[in-house]
Amino acid sequence: MAKRIVVWGTGFVGKMVIPEVLKHPEFELVGVGVSNPAKVGVDVGEICGLSEPAGVLATDDVEALIALKPDALVHYGPTAAHADANIDLITRFLAAGIDVCSTAMTPWVWPAMHLNPPNWIDPIVKACDEGRSSCFTTGIDPGFANDLFPMTLMGLCSEVRRVRASELLDYTNYEGDYEFEMGIGREPEYKPLLENSDVLVFAWGATVPMIAAAAGIELDEITTTWDKWVTPTERTTVKGVIPAGHVAAVRFTINGVYRGQTRIQLEHVNRIGRDAAPDWPSGDQDDVYRVDIDGTPSIFQETAFRFTDGSGRDAAAAGCLSTGLRALNAVPAVNDLPPGWVTPLDLPLIPGRGTIR
Repeated sequence: MAKRIVVWGTGFVGKMVIPEVLKHPEFELVGVGVSNPAKVGVDVGEICGLSEPAGVLATDDVEALIALKPDALVHYGPTAAHADANIDLITRFLAAGIDVCSTAMTPWVWPAMHLNPPNWIDPIVKACDEGRSSCFTTGIDPGFANDLFPMTLMGLCSEVRRVRASELLDYTNYEGDYEFEMGIGREPEYKPLLENSDVLVFAWGATVPMIAAAAGIELDEITTTWDKWVTPTERTTVKGVIPAGHVAAVRFTINGVYRGQTRIQLEHVNRIGRDAAPDWPSGDQDDVYRVDIDGTPSIFQETAFRFTDGSGRDAAAAGCLSTGLRALNAVPAVNDLPPGWVTPLDLPLIPGRGTIR
């Protein structure tokens, strides 16, 4: 029997996932929640740019969505910058006995991370206990590109001296807020939000202690590095022009130190143009997520997300769709787990039932 799904959020990810839910044999879309008043009462087919109505109207009535008694809320809400709103919404579903699979609160990828504040954790624990429900958060990075992928490959080794998961992306067509968060497009003396070590670990580093826990070790510490590359010529992006003398690439690492050595590492190289920061790591293909294991044996894997349907959608959009579908496809497994937090270490293999049809 198909799982009955409520989707919350019709932003970039939600608008891509909803059409996939509508034609998926394992899921039934019974409701869609939105926070934008302009979308309330609008058929989600129109919101998602479909040629036909979907027969489901968007609503901001949370209680009405809960009353549908879906098998799960698949939550594509805003980032952890809107934590209070996310927590308020998610706990209402959990307390009503409805499992939640979300992509919003990336520090929840590993709830045990020491930087997660109690007021982000305790309400979820309480709501799960009250409703006997489960809460799973995923993403691409943080998420499956730097937890599921490296941990799966580590299971093929007898010894791992270092495991590194890297995001190697060209942000030329990326429309997110990289100026404030990363300092791309800003003058080199500007200190962006993520250059603060604690903020960087909090926002991106949850999978480092997760991998350590999976490997049965306790890290000595988690450190970070941050580097900038200044462009000698102006560069044109989808958002405008980056002048010469401004930052056009950043490289950062989050390092899990064990017995005095970095043994687990996350790395980002985000650039404007493939020729930016030419001495920094690149993939064998453009726009990839890469895992490098120095071990016995050593293993190297690149994963590229692409659309080959002629739509012209870029690699970033393909990665965002995969992010959303990971949360959706996890629903049946999350439904079968005991109440409480769910992490990748709790999930079975999720091969995507119903994807071949």
